[in-house]
Amino acid sequence: MNASVSGETIIWRLTDGKPGHQSQSLGLAQALQRVRPCQLIDIPVSGKLAPFSQWLSGVWPAGAGLPLPDLIIGAGHRTHFSMLAAKRAYGGKTVLMMQPSLAVGLFDLCLIPEHDQYHGGGNYLQTRGVLNPLHAIGSHHANQSLIMLGGPSKHCGWDNTELMQHIRKLLSDNPDIHYTLTTSRRTPAETLQSVQLLEATNLEVVPFEQTAAGWVAEQLAKVSSAWISEDSVSMVYEALTARVAVGTLPVPVKRQNRVSNGLHKLLTEKLIVRFDHDRNYQQNLHPVNGFIEADRCAEWIEANWLSQLVPGRAAIANI
Repeated sequence: MNASVSGETIIWRLTDGKPGHQSQSLGLAQALQRVRPCQLIDIPVSGKLAPFSQWLSGVWPAGAGLPLPDLIIGAGHRTHFSMLAAKRAYGGKTVLMMQPSLAVGLFDLCLIPEHDQYHGGGNYLQTRGVLNPLHAIGSHHANQSLIMLGGPSKHCGWDNTELMQHIRKLLSDNPDIHYTLTTSRRTPAETLQSVQLLEATNLEVVPFEQTAAGWVAEQLAKVSSAWISEDSVSMVYEALTARVAVGTLPVPVKRQNRVSNGLHKLLTEKLIVRFDHDRNYQQNLHPVNGFIEADRCAEWIEANWLSQLVPGRAAIANI
């Protein structure tokens, strides 16, 4: 591996334009930047046939004129062949942030969520959920909490009446805690209307339309706990990353799947708690340290690869 003359590690981040995938790769890239100086270069990719042909031919025009990569990272099926083509043309280590649709052994490292239950060959690290860029370090006031509501999805149903019962009881159980509640694009209008009609002096409702980029991270840096509807599993992992105590608000599950199984594992390991009307959650709600998966993966890459980089070659990729 090589590094630029400035000593920076060169990271090519291949992006398919999907927010969820971009969040995962950005989380790893930012964690690597916390470990060592890095130059991050984003390269949009698309299509399947052309990248496949470029992989076979060893030519990848998208990298022309860029500093040679030390790492090529990506998430999403549409990044697979582009990552392989980029590596064959310009070198570097590939880090794929998922279980690939191709053989795991084609990539230098795959970061595979443990709920995928992959136990095959190849170089991979199991992660607790998907990585994210959240790094919400703050004061975490004991008397502040955040409630995040999702909505019906392909995996989960939605019972507005039951959900309001949970939220109303949560507010009355903890009158000394100020709750800020926000919604998402999937939250039904009926649910927003219902929470706005709740008569609770310790509740503030901020619909997602009134939030700006980075608002959730800012809130998670302030609060000591977060309550999340169980359809929003990605937000559960983000809250864990923020080092706050995490509770979930039950929603109907249409069918068991790898996502719900991952949530069940978090509950079983007592990393999160589920709301209950008997208040058992109060004694079990606590923050979990060391759940920053992006940092853990970045530290593995640093120890096994980046620490061996040799600076001094200002290489520019040619077609």
